Amino acid sequence: MSVCIEFQDVSYAYPLTKKAAVRHLNCKLEKGKCYGVIGPNASGKTTFCNLMRGLCPKFYGGILKGNVLVEGKNLEEWEDGELSVRIGYVFQDPFAQVSGIKETVFEEIGMGLENTGVEQEEMIRRILEIAKVVKVDTLLQKNPLALSGGQCQRVAFASVLALDSDIIVIDEPTSQLDPDGTMDVFEIIGALKRQGKTVIIAEHKVDLLAEYCDEIIAMAEGTIIAQGTVREVFQLQILREKKVRIPQVVTLALLLEEKKKALSSIPVSEREAVAMLKERGDI
Repeated sequence: MSVCIEFQDVSYAYPLTKKAAVRHLNCKLEKGKCYGVIGPNASGKTTFCNLMRGLCPKFYGGILKGNVLVEGKNLEEWEDGELSVRIGYVFQDPFAQVSGIKETVFEEIGMGLENTGVEQEEMIRRILEIAKVVKVDTLLQKNPLALSGGQCQRVAFASVLALDSDIIVIDEPTSQLDPDGTMDVFEIIGALKRQGKTVIIAEHKVDLLAEYCDEIIAMAEGTIIAQGTVREVFQLQILREKKVRIPQVVTLALLLEEKKKALSSIPVSEREAVAMLKERGDI
């Protein structure tokens, strides 16, 4: 697979701060893969996402060192409008994504399509289709500013999906959602994977990331401490040393190893763990 985003020794400090939020980031993201970005609070996950989208330093200001390449082009070479269509971004705070100038959810979802000149008939089709996918079709005539946090998160998601971007960056998408809403989001992520989209999702719910992602990027203290397949990364000792969350089934497998009752391999989902325990007659 070809590389769509690359970080080359990237460090970044926000304005009026002495300490860099991220330091010496080096990684390559391939087209069509789903990446989970994990790490404790203040580990640099949101800044990592903001750098991909060009919000750092174009919007926030600050000092950027190194190179962030999107489709082989440095961020500075991209026009803001062009990059916003190429990379869809779902913010951690859904209320920050609502424009505040549209009176209905229908108009809010279609704002990006309107700005990029999509024909009216096609725009209406996309809005109605995406609204059903993210389950906001009953909210289309409501004012976006009158929505709950969970409803607003869904609308933010819809407005990004409507643009049909090749790359979608999602920062803590389930922070405002209940368990049912969380599963809805991950079902959408699964659908995006099947469509061949590149998905980068920063999320604390590592058990779900283990199930849906192809690779994991683990961060701590502003640096990338590991990148690789789900199975490779989640069993690394450094994650536990840096207090990075790992799936419950991985914790179980490691405890069984310590007690000399190791499973045939490290499971990354509950389904795998159950199958391995059944295989050797434990359940």
